[in-house]
Amino acid sequence: MKLKLELSTGTYTTDKEDLKPSNIAVNEDCELKILDFGLARHAEVEMTGYVATRWYRAPEIMLNWMHYNQTVDIWSVGCIMAELLTSKTLFPGTDHIDQLTRIMFLCGKPDEEFLEKINSEEARNYIRSLPAITKKNFKDVFSGAHPDAIDLLERMLELDADKRPTATEALAHPYLAQYADPSDEPIAEPYDESFEDKELSVEEWRRLAHKEVNMFEEPKIRLIHAGISEIAQDMQSRMILEQHVPVSKNR
Repeated sequence: MKLKLELSTGTYTTDKEDLKPSNIAVNEDCELKILDFGLARHAEVEMTGYVATRWYRAPEIMLNWMHYNQTVDIWSVGCIMAELLTSKTLFPGTDHIDQLTRIMFLCGKPDEEFLEKINSEEARNYIRSLPAITKKNFKDVFSGAHPDAIDLLERMLELDADKRPTATEALAHPYLAQYADPSDEPIAEPYDESFEDKELSVEEWRRLAHKEVNMFEEPKIRLIHAGISEIAQDMQSRMILEQHVPVSKNR
């Protein structure tokens, strides 16, 4: 669970929009890094629906919410957490419609309050045309998982982005309480992307490239998707242990 703790801290100031197992790296000390910030943006920017890998994409991206916020990453973290718990991709959609359908089969059909936040009239009409879909009981879907883990997962996989927890709120959840350490949870500095619009000479680009090379430190990491089965196995062992160990009344 240290992985989720560190992953969540990466969502404080930047919308990553492309969180998925293959963009997460971890070393032997369980120090985690988020890779590939090519799609990262600050919050409150107009964005399109084609920015993240479909399986981990928040529903508001597919439904063309023009002003979504940092909780798009919380949805992705929820998908990754579910994958660690079950060793299976949670929403392996084959296209946008199939992806949205799979999400609704777990989370239920969106209500009118949700639909009013969608800019696309076509998307609203499509969802309204669907038969009623009842939200599944997360305790049944993720049977065997710790109750606190299920509660956190259900909160992160909330359809309405405005009701999803922020990274700070997720870190304060009881399931992560034993791993939380506010003194060791730095908030990332805002990413300065203004350089992308600067007109620089060849010599200036050479100087910046040389500076970047000199700052490089040899990483000791392995991609999480290469070791995800090992991590999932460890989590499943923990769940089995928790089922057989009496829970303290003071918990």
